[in-house]
Amino acid sequence: MPTSAEHSPRDVALVTGGTSGIGFAIARALLADGLTVVVVGRDPGRLHFALSSLRAEDDAFEVAGYTCDVRDREAVQAMVKEVVRDHGAPRVLVNNAGRGGGGPTAELSDDLWLDVIDTNLHSVFWVTRAVVNASEPLRRPGGRIINIASTGGKQGVPFGAPYSASKAGVIGFTKALAKEYAATGPTVNAVCPGYVETPMAQDIRKSYARLTHVSEEQVLADFEAKIPLGRYSTPEEVAAMVRYLVGPAAGSVTAQALNVCGGLGSH
Repeated sequence: MPTSAEHSPRDVALVTGGTSGIGFAIARALLADGLTVVVVGRDPGRLHFALSSLRAEDDAFEVAGYTCDVRDREAVQAMVKEVVRDHGAPRVLVNNAGRGGGGPTAELSDDLWLDVIDTNLHSVFWVTRAVVNASEPLRRPGGRIINIASTGGKQGVPFGAPYSASKAGVIGFTKALAKEYAATGPTVNAVCPGYVETPMAQDIRKSYARLTHVSEEQVLADFEAKIPLGRYSTPEEVAAMVRYLVGPAAGSVTAQALNVCGGLGSH
């Protein structure tokens, strides 16, 4: 596991969707390793609360926040320019922003499908392109791009076709970009959580309870029964994988989609 001494104090990490759940845990882990962390979130109130919480944990943390809807190409470009101007060019990019969404596929609305794809897949491209073009440290060896995908993008999720499709796209984008940059630039990897106890996971259980006409407690029991370890992963366990990939020990790890799932995924 990297320590703060292994990073330059000027290294900047940009984390999208960093106001709660997995993204918040990633921001905390990278701050603990001595990076300057820029958290991006869509909701100003949640962003303010996340930044206040992180600063309250350690007044030495170098953390900043920007409000941005990563579905908006122009907003993304403007945000990245501000980050570079205010804090320097990022060496680390973590594309974490995402949403759930689904239902019986034949009944899905166009708006739901498009919003899941825009949030989970298109945003990864918009943000990555903007940061790569603006950041020389990210383009050279030592740069790190980490995309938060899902085991659902590998094995499919019933009633989750847009989610599974978007996360499969993230995995494909990750592998293609990693091979494009392998000789001269950053490593590019995906982290694939399984069931992780987050606010989004709670929403998913509520949705499945409605679809299957059982209680949320039964949905939780059914989900846990699928996991060989018998429990959900924690956001901190996912963040630990990101922390490893950011560090120097992972210098030869690229084009991978690494599961953090308690054994749920087998590839």
